Amino acid sequence: MRVPRLVGLMAVDARESARTHDLLLDAPDRPDFRRTVVDHVVRQYPQPGVEVPRGSLVHVWFDFGEGDGGGIRREREEPREPAAPCAAVLSRP
Repeated sequence: MRVPRLVGLMAVDARESARTHDLLLDAPDRPDFRRTVVDHVVRQYPQPGVEVPRGSLVHVWFDFGEGDGGGIRREREEPREPAAPCAAVLSRP
């Protein structure tokens, strides 16, 4: 099963596309995702075209976050998993 392109779709259409492809959707920036209708998906993970098993979870976002508004909008990279705190590595310019 290849992940469909969901970026650019309204929430209602993204849910329908995921359903027809036997995929599950998660929207980390929208706790009310089931009621979200006309907002457009701005990024997704996994990326479109990636081969995944049926029933896989696809993450979609409707907001870019601070500082990302305006200009050309593009998909972002893979979301980070919550991890245990680690020491910061500092470098000199």
